[in-house]
Amino acid sequence: MALSVPAIMKTTAARLSALYFLLFALCAVLLVFYMTSLSASMLTGQTQDTINDEIIGLARAYKKGGLPLLVRVVENRSRQPGANLYLIADTNGQILTGNVQALEPGVIDTEGWTTEPFSYKRFGEGELDRLRSGASDPTPSPSDDAAQTEGEKGHNAIALVLRLPNQMILLVGRDLGEPERFRAVIRRALMLALGMMGLGGLLIWFFVGRAALKRIDSVSEASRRIMGGDLSGRLPVTGAGDEFDRLSENLNSMLARIATLNEGLKQVSDNIAHDLKTPLTRLRNRAEATLAGKHKPADYRQALEGTITESDQLIKTFNAILMISRLEAGYSSEHTNRVDLAAAVRDVVELYEPVAEEAGVSLEAEVNGAFLVDGNRELIGQALSNIVDNAIKYSTDSTSKPAVRVMLERTHGEIRLCVADNGQGIPDDADRARATERFVRLEKSRSQPGSGLGLSLAKAVMTFHYGRLDLLPGNPGLSVVMSFPAREDH
Repeated sequence: MALSVPAIMKTTAARLSALYFLLFALCAVLLVFYMTSLSASMLTGQTQDTINDEIIGLARAYKKGGLPLLVRVVENRSRQPGANLYLIADTNGQILTGNVQALEPGVIDTEGWTTEPFSYKRFGEGELDRLRSGASDPTPSPSDDAAQTEGEKGHNAIALVLRLPNQMILLVGRDLGEPERFRAVIRRALMLALGMMGLGGLLIWFFVGRAALKRIDSVSEASRRIMGGDLSGRLPVTGAGDEFDRLSENLNSMLARIATLNEGLKQVSDNIAHDLKTPLTRLRNRAEATLAGKHKPADYRQALEGTITESDQLIKTFNAILMISRLEAGYSSEHTNRVDLAAAVRDVVELYEPVAEEAGVSLEAEVNGAFLVDGNRELIGQALSNIVDNAIKYSTDSTSKPAVRVMLERTHGEIRLCVADNGQGIPDDADRARATERFVRLEKSRSQPGSGLGLSLAKAVMTFHYGRLDLLPGNPGLSVVMSFPAREDH
């Protein structure tokens, strides 16, 4: 999806890129000025050192041979090519010798270093040289030369002005052309580097930022489809392993979880409508049959008792559904603490011994020692009760003597609580996987009492305790295994 410039600038990535670019440009500009001024000051210092060396040499000549020797030395050095400037003028400022044809007015009026770079003209440059060639006076005054060169561009230099003992003026300077060119080269190089880095930054932002915006657009498009009701849609993952992929993977896991919960909610709703319709219909038919005709008080009492029984079963079903939902959501108001599974097994076996004896089923427990886990005793007891109750009910169709065994063992950092029967079992792997779903009853005739929530509740309890529930073939029968993580102190 194409984005306009205002739309792009509304994105966080574009704003951060613009902010970083401005910060980088500011730092680069400051660096340019700093490097330029630093190089200029260094070159100025070197220039002053060079002038001082020249002054020392001329001072030796003056001390050795006086003014005549000084003039000869200045004339000799003036003829040599280079950036040094030499000038000897009389007390009135009239140039006597040197390689300077004209000076900016006021330069030699003050003794010492010139406060600012000044302009000058060398001999043989431009119109001044042609005018001088026709002039009678070979050494024009500085004021005349300044007037003649007004408006023309000259050289810039710095100099040291000295007064000789006879009040004549000695000027030794150095042209600033080379330092200025060097400074210009540095400035151009830094500006070119700044321009190249800025262009590179823009290109990187254009390509990398555009790719990031495309990724965000694809995520937004997938999100719109998902919000439109397509929960099977997933956010794109490129496989690059970057933050976008990690975010997409986490969101996809969340979407898968949401889709699973929604599917479970839909399934529960369908199962409730299907499985609870029958007991509600029985309640209505019983009440209608009781109201039809005349009956004895005992008949009314019997009908009300049957209604209460059916209502209790419905309440148990709804309580089981609520408990499963709370456990699957990861929340429970119940507290967890240290639980001895051996004691819980003995209590459940003792509770169901009369039920097993009445059904003709042998119920045995194989428990030796203590098996401690972190959990909720009531939830574990309820899950174990559901599993033992199922084992007793479905072991009665065994071809041999019906038997149910409850065993506890510790293996590979886990505590396994196994309830095994010798009934017909569940031979099909797909049916064993479906058996833990809500309201699933594999018994076709549904002659046995129950709502199909026992194993679902047991699975939710194991998930709450960070364990797992496995249904394994028993040859014959079925083994239901509750695997708990063992405590670290055991």
